Amino acid sequence: MDRHPPEPSRRDVLRRALAAGAALTLSGSLSACGSREDSPRAAVGDRWRQFQGATLNFISENTAPTAAIAANVRPFTELTGIDVRIVTLELTALVQRVALDLASGRAQYQVIYADPYQVLAPYQRGLVDLRTLQADPNLPDLPGGTADFIPVQMDAAGRFVDRNAFYALPYDAPTMIWQYRQDLFAKYHERMAHDLGFDPTPSGDRTWEEYFRIAQWFNEHAKSDVRYGTGHQARQHDSLMNDFSNVLWSYGGEYFDHGKEVGRLGSRDPGPCRLDSAAAIAGTEFYQRLLGIADPASKTWDWDGLGAAFRAGRLAMCPNWHEFAAGNEQVLPGKVGYSPLPRGPAGTANMYGGTGVGISANTLPHERGAAWLFIVWATSPATQLANLRSKAGGGTPTRTSVYELPEVRAAEKRPSAMPNMLTAAAVRQAWQPDRIGLRPKIPMWNECNTAIFTQLSRMLSGEASPEETMRSTKSRVDQIVARGWVA
Repeated sequence: MDRHPPEPSRRDVLRRALAAGAALTLSGSLSACGSREDSPRAAVGDRWRQFQGATLNFISENTAPTAAIAANVRPFTELTGIDVRIVTLELTALVQRVALDLASGRAQYQVIYADPYQVLAPYQRGLVDLRTLQADPNLPDLPGGTADFIPVQMDAAGRFVDRNAFYALPYDAPTMIWQYRQDLFAKYHERMAHDLGFDPTPSGDRTWEEYFRIAQWFNEHAKSDVRYGTGHQARQHDSLMNDFSNVLWSYGGEYFDHGKEVGRLGSRDPGPCRLDSAAAIAGTEFYQRLLGIADPASKTWDWDGLGAAFRAGRLAMCPNWHEFAAGNEQVLPGKVGYSPLPRGPAGTANMYGGTGVGISANTLPHERGAAWLFIVWATSPATQLANLRSKAGGGTPTRTSVYELPEVRAAEKRPSAMPNMLTAAAVRQAWQPDRIGLRPKIPMWNECNTAIFTQLSRMLSGEASPEETMRSTKSRVDQIVARGWVA
């Protein structure tokens, strides 16, 4: 039986800090708010200029769209007269900073990169319901409304429990897909097809068992070109949970009952963990086998390490976030192909890692209006198109209308000035409601995630069988969920 120390973790301390501040902060009666001045508001006819002279602080993970916006935020300042200061942090540090800021009652950061699982779900009450700003006639409209955002992303990144309210606008959309050396698959196609007895061309119709056999074939027959057929982000880290989940779901395993609903809209009480089901154990057994023939260094890699190994020519293929396409095209131009991930007995699942941008509920009225201007601009079709063109970042649009632009459609084929668009055919399939992989959006997910990748790492080190791993993980997750969330 696992034993866990009784002393509170740093996460527990942060949760209690938020809980202590929540009753004051979110009631609107916090005295600290009265002790600071709101942003200025000018009586001008231009709704974009009414908060000129204001300063906004935007806290974000260091992502492609934020890099692009940071490199070219001047158009927003010229449009509005608002100065934007951008702070970028690693996600864990960002979550800690946001939790403390929300508990303080003072909005040091008016605009927040609201990761659905580590910010939106646990701290939803600390974010503004953006319907109030969308409905304000004194503020600019949201171009295309919420309907222009890809529907599954609008729900996953923007909503929590309530189907009508939304607390963030979809901002980025990294999604795990099958990335492969197109040149090597072409070179060996006939030999592989003869030896394997099926067409090895990557697609969403290939199975995970076929993926395994393709990887094994490269291991045995193509050492002059690549060292290993496949690699994975299997370090004891969030990346391991992501990599594993694609297989889990495709085998019919779920973290909780009603998995798609809990992933898409979220839940405060998801019920018992279902990782001890026969389907979950079968998926885990396959994952252990797959890692047994993968590059052994996989156990030391997160997504960045895996991406670097793939670009270095070490691997024939791997599952990784689609936005690595920009780097692939710089190092291996024209040599990489992209496909949805393989399917299992229950279908296919492609892990979604997108995030929205929201506004702190600690903001004062004019600050809140200025922050609305920024998130409308940052997620607008024009800005998303500019991000696609950016040399500093890239990102991937979260709006349907951007994908329909002629120049964006043209960029889906080589030569492409927008290399992330080379993945468009794959991610369009991956974002279908029956194909997207959505981890549970629950307030206590961060702790559950740690339990999952810790136990999986033990299995990959030979310390536990797949069945033992799933049963011990279920037990630990049930303890976490039963304890609940105090905010």
